[in-house]
Amino acid sequence: MDILRFATAGSVDDGKSTLIGRLLYDSKAIFEDQLEAVERTSRDRGTEYTDLSLLTDGLRAEREQGITIDVAYRYFATPRRKFIIADTPGHIQYTRNMVTGASTADLAIILIDARKGVLEQSRRHAFLASLLRVPHLVLAVNKMDLVDYSQERFEEIREEFTSFASKLNVGDLTFIPISALNGDNVVSRSENMPWYLGTSLLHHLENVHIASDRNLTDVRFPVQYVIRPQRATDHAFHDYRGYAGQVAGGVLKPGDEVMHLPSGLTTRIASIDTFDGPVEEAFSPMSVTLRFEDDLDISRGDMIARPNNQPSVAQELEAMICWMADGVKLTPRTKLTIKHTTRTARALVRDLHYRLDVNTLHRDEEATSLGLNEIGRVSLRITQPLFVDDYSRNRTTGGFILVDEATNGTVAAGMVMDAH
Repeated sequence: MDILRFATAGSVDDGKSTLIGRLLYDSKAIFEDQLEAVERTSRDRGTEYTDLSLLTDGLRAEREQGITIDVAYRYFATPRRKFIIADTPGHIQYTRNMVTGASTADLAIILIDARKGVLEQSRRHAFLASLLRVPHLVLAVNKMDLVDYSQERFEEIREEFTSFASKLNVGDLTFIPISALNGDNVVSRSENMPWYLGTSLLHHLENVHIASDRNLTDVRFPVQYVIRPQRATDHAFHDYRGYAGQVAGGVLKPGDEVMHLPSGLTTRIASIDTFDGPVEEAFSPMSVTLRFEDDLDISRGDMIARPNNQPSVAQELEAMICWMADGVKLTPRTKLTIKHTTRTARALVRDLHYRLDVNTLHRDEEATSLGLNEIGRVSLRITQPLFVDDYSRNRTTGGFILVDEATNGTVAAGMVMDAH
């Protein structure tokens, strides 16, 4: 059974938490005592209905303010698929939280209040989803019950958003009219909107095709750990030497010819081992141990690829950066640590080309720094070569984080646009 990771985004009070609560409730993914607690809290507040948003707004501060602050991860499953939800905040000051939640998502749900229409925040969320190359986008037009389930209003919002999305890199865009509060078109089709001929939101989540979103063309295997038993009593394991890691792209099979980077030496795969035993093929995002026919000097941070299909070996990167540090700005000449796949190196910010206004897509080329939650394009100089692909080609080998050397805190997330 495969896993769909999806992120939800929307402005304050668009009903994200209620929608997730409804998905969990209607798909029988919550316990009775959880539901009773929510009903009790709803009654105590004098709410006429069961406030399902209380299922996800877990932090006390979120409950008190009625807003979502942190990224909350929720898990549920149906007979068809398992799901991981990243519930991300809507406020502009929490842009970094949305970047975190959406960076690994297969799909993003952007909620829009049918009464308010497409807001600046809706555009910002759509832009961030496209920047992070989330392959599938669902625009859920919520609170349709408050506009009398009007088809005309739904079509207006669809047209306005479609014209904005045409400026972005959005592969698959789906529009679904819903009422999270009443459950219309969330898990089952709504009788209140006979004019809507599409599927319910859960049906779409269960059936959206994600297998082809992963890069199965370019073999990329960053080595995470070298396995060599220290004192193997069993003679069969005495000569065992394997290289563990997570497949970041392509398909690997025993007998395949592969190249080790940085040495450039080639060998063949002798076997592919997993926790459950040997397998005949490995692909993203499987975690496996590779064994090779030849003894090569391979260590953590190295890359396994194909001889005729290699990543760029680069010490100069052009990248889009989302700055996540509070109280300190990114400026040219800043020195940081870069973590890219399993390799760690030191990096120098050589230049800041522009700061991007996420709401208008305007490029401010006069900008001299990036502050908290701001996004811009930078040039980086790395102390040792990294094995990278453009982010648009591979989100794993094209993504990285920057770490403050003094505090060891993550200060930025980056996407490789060009490498040389």
